[in-house]
Amino acid sequence: MKITIAIDGYSSTGKSTVAKQLADWLGYIYVDTGAMYRAITLYAMEKGLIADGFFDKDSLVEKLNQITISFLRNTDSGKAEVCLNGKSVEKYIRTLEVSSFVSIIATVSEVRSKLVQQQQVMGEQKGIVMDGRDIGTVVFPNAELKIFMTASAEERAKRRYHELLERGDTVKYESVLANVMERDYIDTTREDSPLVKANDAIEIDNTETNIDDQFHTILQLAKDRIAKRI
Repeated sequence: MKITIAIDGYSSTGKSTVAKQLADWLGYIYVDTGAMYRAITLYAMEKGLIADGFFDKDSLVEKLNQITISFLRNTDSGKAEVCLNGKSVEKYIRTLEVSSFVSIIATVSEVRSKLVQQQQVMGEQKGIVMDGRDIGTVVFPNAELKIFMTASAEERAKRRYHELLERGDTVKYESVLANVMERDYIDTTREDSPLVKANDAIEIDNTETNIDDQFHTILQLAKDRIAKRI
């Protein structure tokens, strides 16, 4: 039996990491919904529709029918990369600049509606692991396993800071922390599909948990659900 696994939570809690691990181990399809919102954010930036203190929401909504988001497996790395209108944009969507705008883009109801429809189609056949902000509450409210991930803002900022440094970006920890806290505020207070823990979700606080222990904890939960033990 295959199930749907929905992983929600705050930014930089390692949702994508554990989702990829689960998908690989179970032989499931992994969908990075955050990358989908980041791709639309990149599109808006490239078209001059969003910048510091400026957001032309109406023009973005008008252009949504010109945007196609897909995932393509990189033959060299073996990893799935997000594509914007047929072009891989994986290396362009992880910057701090995109991070600073993505939560704003995600507040747009029309954007969320477009992506939720795509995500629900992807999950019709089960055997899928999807992570984001509203997967267990909006996209897959009937998912067999729902995980809600959290960690302290300071710890999440440290992780993001070191990730950006390893990429070669020049950033300050204080700027990353401010971005994490701003995203938390926007994600939890937006009117359309705010970040909330589903009533039947299992909360995982990984402030002081390493990646391997976290993976095995969630993997065991998945095995139990697949075997209908819980």
